[in-house]
Amino acid sequence: MAQVLFPVTAAAADGTLAGGACLDCHGQPGLSMTLASGETLELYIDPGVYAASVHGDKLLCTDCHTAITGFPHPQWNIPNQREYNITQYELCKRCHFDNYTKTLDSIHYAMLSAGDLRTPICTDCHGAHDVALPSQPRAKISQTCSQCHQAIYQQYVNSIHGKALIEENNYDVPVCTDCHQTHTIVDPRTASFRLESVHLCSNCHSNQKLMEKYGISSQVVKTYLNDFHGRTVALVEKETRDIWVEEAVCTDCHGIHDIQQVSSPGSPVIKSNLVATCGKCHADVNVNFPGAWLSHYEPGIDKAPLIFFVRWFYRILIPFILAGLGIHVMLDLWRRITNR
Repeated sequence: MAQVLFPVTAAAADGTLAGGACLDCHGQPGLSMTLASGETLELYIDPGVYAASVHGDKLLCTDCHTAITGFPHPQWNIPNQREYNITQYELCKRCHFDNYTKTLDSIHYAMLSAGDLRTPICTDCHGAHDVALPSQPRAKISQTCSQCHQAIYQQYVNSIHGKALIEENNYDVPVCTDCHQTHTIVDPRTASFRLESVHLCSNCHSNQKLMEKYGISSQVVKTYLNDFHGRTVALVEKETRDIWVEEAVCTDCHGIHDIQQVSSPGSPVIKSNLVATCGKCHADVNVNFPGAWLSHYEPGIDKAPLIFFVRWFYRILIPFILAGLGIHVMLDLWRRITNR
């Protein structure tokens, strides 16, 4: 490990660190040290960047770097930069204990505990000395996730949601954390997440006010839960969330990160693509197969009029039958009483 020399102005006369003393050294561009791995650990901190961060006027350097109590600094045996970062991120919980605790149930922490040092930690997402204010553009969230999930991010930016956010600055569309959460990120490959995905979509697509704004039906989740796919999924969910359901959920038909506008030629739910989409689950489908499905339309005079009129016929007929049976029972009872 290379030794780093610090100017004596960095410390008070008694060897302790004074209020702004850290930047006397760490505010000098080019300051660095070589780790045991041969990596270079940058020690320069831009004073302007830190001052503009959310911590700039709240925390002293030694509030986080608690092991640095005086000058000259003790020698540290740091194997590599990643292990150093992981060691340091534990300090975040001193102030952010609730959010830190939430991460302990996340897929990221499970991977970290299993020894995967590539797993993101607090400082990978929020930064270290440049922790941004919450007023950052919403698109910054997905860009942050793209540091690890680049391929998925490329799908997202080309989707109906991603284009609306990035090209139109539309804050109504979901970003990564709306579906995957922030600190309580669960494994999206589990049976429980598959069941939960329907509810995630319904957060927006059952919002009548929001959907009316874009001319989209807010009945899509209701109609899904009323058909054979949704009913089966709902029944399974009532019993257990640990069984993988084969019945289609929203993402099986519409996509996950690559969702297209339903009228787009590339959309898997456009009429010309439905045979291929349905064929992913249903063997031997033909061109007539998708016609048996009402899509997300409620039966009406314009859509599926036969089903609409049959439904109303039974809505009228059944009450009359029940009323007739009731009258028949009452008359029979009256006759039995009068004939005694």
